[in-house]
Amino acid sequence: MVVVRWLLGSLILFFDWLFTPKSVKRDAAVQAHIDRQTAQLALYQFKACPFCVKVRRAMKRNGLNIETRDAKGHISYRNELLSEGGKLKVPCLRIEQGESVSWMYESSDIIQYLEGRFAK
Repeated sequence: MVVVRWLLGSLILFFDWLFTPKSVKRDAAVQAHIDRQTAQLALYQFKACPFCVKVRRAMKRNGLNIETRDAKGHISYRNELLSEGGKLKVPCLRIEQGESVSWMYESSDIIQYLEGRFAK
């Protein structure tokens, strides 16, 4: 089973690399403004998770520079996701808004949120 997961994960990453979407082109000032906003976001993910790949591709398509945190490879991110987010489930978008922090799960919800907020 470990070999099958490794093989499937490798295939997912290969095809993601092979068919990487192009980013939207924006004016430098507009992109800088969006980058300041996305600095308040972080995506907790597993590198080869197909749902995480789906979210990362949407981020790339929309030209969003959001920090990705590998919850599988870094125990501190894993513990943070579990203790603050409430469950060890990826993808998960951490959204800081002032003093409050919210956690969004489900790839489709994350993509809908990102596109609604940044794809204008």
